[in-house]
Amino acid sequence: MTARVELPVSERTAQVYRFDVFGRIVAVTKVRDAWQAWFVGEDGKRRHADFVIPAFIEADELAQYLDDLFHESASPDRVAVVRLRAGG
Repeated sequence: MTARVELPVSERTAQVYRFDVFGRIVAVTKVRDAWQAWFVGEDGKRRHADFVIPAFIEADELAQYLDDLFHESASPDRVAVVRLRAGG
């Protein structure tokens, strides 16, 4: 069972970037000059991701960084990390 993580107000109001990382949904926010990553379950619950995104990575570089980090999870059906639109 995945525990629901209540986000602090600063994280709830931060820009959220969502990605399909080879079939797994990852949400990324920047809080106080540091990236925080979350795995998002099918039920919408989040849990802290077990990887770090360096602070120097720019928002427009997130998809490429995640692709480089998880490229071994690629498959013929999922060949790249895809940024999801809001609510996607």
